[in-house]
Amino acid sequence: MTAKDCGNHGKGRRRFFRGVIACILFFLLLVLFTIFLIWVILRPSKPSFILQDTTVFAFNASTPNFLTSNFQVTISSRNPNDRIGIYYDRTNVYATYRNQQITLRTALPPTYQGHNEINVWSPFIYGNMVPIAPEFSVSLGTEQAAGSVFLMIKIDGRVRWKVGTFVSGRYHLYVRCPAYLNFGSNSNGVSVGENAIKFQFVTRCRVSV
Repeated sequence: MTAKDCGNHGKGRRRFFRGVIACILFFLLLVLFTIFLIWVILRPSKPSFILQDTTVFAFNASTPNFLTSNFQVTISSRNPNDRIGIYYDRTNVYATYRNQQITLRTALPPTYQGHNEINVWSPFIYGNMVPIAPEFSVSLGTEQAAGSVFLMIKIDGRVRWKVGTFVSGRYHLYVRCPAYLNFGSNSNGVSVGENAIKFQFVTRCRVSV
């Protein structure tokens, strides 16, 4: 075999490998374009959340700069999409007062939500002697004395969209549900047991994905 033949053979192999790589790249681009086209046509809508009620078992701020609380919240979620399912992954619920977390995070079980399906969760969230900022402690005492406390029930997690057999990557889910708790003579809650008061809300939550 001459040197010229070896050179032609090497060029042929390089052309072959370049052709294989070009075919693989074209196939990947085609798959990505198809997924993008399906995504654009279906246009997934974010789920809607409603805070239905909150049952207060404990809410004690008698110790300065500390708060002990125990709630059970009922939250419903609806998937408004006709052709897209939703996977809820690593979703946690907790309560905040003036953007300061006052309870531990409670994990919700991983859930798949089908088309136009509604799911309801009733987790317990609590915090024992949670430190709060001094200025928040003062404002909390003032609100309690006035008979009304404003809390925010939050849900943070990850969601995935399911279109046919395709499942997307994970997206951040942020849910914010306002909860107004009225105590004392102005209370609109219902006693459901010893030292337990249930507040009905049916409050629409703010959702971002």
